[in-house]
Amino acid sequence: MAKSKFEYVRLFEADDRCLPNTWIVVRVDGKGFHKFSTEHEYEKPNDIKALSLMNRAAMSVMEEFKDVCLAYGQSDEYSFVFRKETQAYSRRSAKLSTNVCSLFTSAFVYYWNEYFPTSKPRYPPVFDGRTVLYPSNQNIRDYLSWRQADCHINNLYNTTFWTLILKGGLTPAEAESKLKGTLSGDKNEILFSQFGINYNTEPEMLRKGTVLVRRKIPVALPNGGTREKSQIVQEHVDIIGDEFWNTNSHLLTVT
Repeated sequence: MAKSKFEYVRLFEADDRCLPNTWIVVRVDGKGFHKFSTEHEYEKPNDIKALSLMNRAAMSVMEEFKDVCLAYGQSDEYSFVFRKETQAYSRRSAKLSTNVCSLFTSAFVYYWNEYFPTSKPRYPPVFDGRTVLYPSNQNIRDYLSWRQADCHINNLYNTTFWTLILKGGLTPAEAESKLKGTLSGDKNEILFSQFGINYNTEPEMLRKGTVLVRRKIPVALPNGGTREKSQIVQEHVDIIGDEFWNTNSHLLTVT
């Protein structure tokens, strides 16, 4: 193809390739989802259908991007971990974040009716995406631990906040005032002593978030044998301690 005199404008494009041999995380975050969840009548404090829709959208991303070895989601966010050696989009930061974010958003809308069959989105949901690099295995573990700790802190607060409103008859302002300055133990005590709720028995998806991980699973063959096939597995488990990483040691191994 002949070049034109206008091609010089490509020189203004910044080279945003991610450093080699680093973990790449693309985190997708809902924009204005407090308003979105209210206007779409999400159940409080947690809407299982909405969280399941988020998980389905994340599954679509992992099905498309084979170099995403693990994804972690909670509330209105999802983090996608690309293997250190990935060459997807030549490791260009903007390409990775925009493609992951746009696919996640479109999948969220595409699968909406499977989880909310009696309604449709009143307006388009918006997610933003960012790319962050983590050089070491400990860094990527600490990042995921940070997101899961955030899940626990936010969910405990929201569970207590909405229980005070829905079962305790408080106004939002009164519930916020009652919880001001409280620690985790205080919130657990409020839930148990006033409402008979043991927070530790709440669904693990709410307390721990969702982990999507690639794992080789034995698949039955027509002749009666089996073979291992890589599949995406959904779990709601602790990823802060060592047990998950010992079980999934392949995640931190460069292939």
